[in-house]
Amino acid sequence: MGRAFEVRKAAMAKTAGAKTKVYSKYGKEIYVCAKNGGADPETNLSLRRLMDKAKKDQVPSHVIDKAIDKAAGGTGENYEAARYEGFGPGNCMVIVDCLTDNANRTITDVRNCFTKTNAKIGAPGAVSHMFDHQAVFQFAGEDEDAVLETLMEADVDVSEVEQEDGKITVYAPHTEFNNVRTALTEAYPDLTLDTEEITFIPQTETEISEEDRPMFEKFMDMLNDCDDVQDVYHNAILPD
Repeated sequence: MGRAFEVRKAAMAKTAGAKTKVYSKYGKEIYVCAKNGGADPETNLSLRRLMDKAKKDQVPSHVIDKAIDKAAGGTGENYEAARYEGFGPGNCMVIVDCLTDNANRTITDVRNCFTKTNAKIGAPGAVSHMFDHQAVFQFAGEDEDAVLETLMEADVDVSEVEQEDGKITVYAPHTEFNNVRTALTEAYPDLTLDTEEITFIPQTETEISEEDRPMFEKFMDMLNDCDDVQDVYHNAILPD
C-alpha cells in the first residue's frame, strides 16, 4: 500500500503546475469548506485541516484569508463537487475530482482530456471501487509497533502502519482522519507530520509501457491545465 501512495505522490508532484494554479485550487477548496461548514477553523475541523495543508504547500496567508472572508460574507460563486472516473493511457485507472460552478464546462474539459489521449471516461463508480478512500499520515520514526499501540489505545480504527527508510506511514479509514491526528499529536507533542491528507489509494497497480508513457504524461498535463480539476488519483507506475 505504501508504495502505491508514494508512486502517486511522486507522479502528482511532477504535474503540480504553476504557483497560481496551486493558489487557485486551495482558494476554491477553502472557500467551499468554509461556506459549507463555517468560517471558524476551531469548530470546522475540515477547514483547519485544509488551512494547515495549504500553509505546508506555501500558500500565502492572504489567499487563505480572502477565501474565508468571501465565504463568511455569503457572496461569491456556488461551487459543486464533481467526480469523473475512467481509464487513462496504458489502461490505468483514474479518478478526477473537481470543484465547478459550471458542470457543463467541466465535463467537456475533462472529457477532452480523455478523448484526446486515447483514454476512456467511464460512468460513476467505474473504477473508484478499486481504490481505498484513506486518511494517510507520514512522519519520521522507526518504531511502528509503538505508534500502532498508541492509536489502538486511543480507540482509533487503523488500517495499517508501515515503517520504511526512517519514515512511518499510518493508513486509516478517511472518516478517522481527525481521530488519528488528535491521537498522534497528543501522544507525540513535538511530532512533525510530513504528510496528512485524505486520498485514494489504489488496490492494484498498472505498469505503463515506454510506448504509452508520452500519452500518459500528456493526459496528466492536460488535466492539470483544467481550472476546475482539484485532484487526480491513479494507479499507474511509470517505467524507471
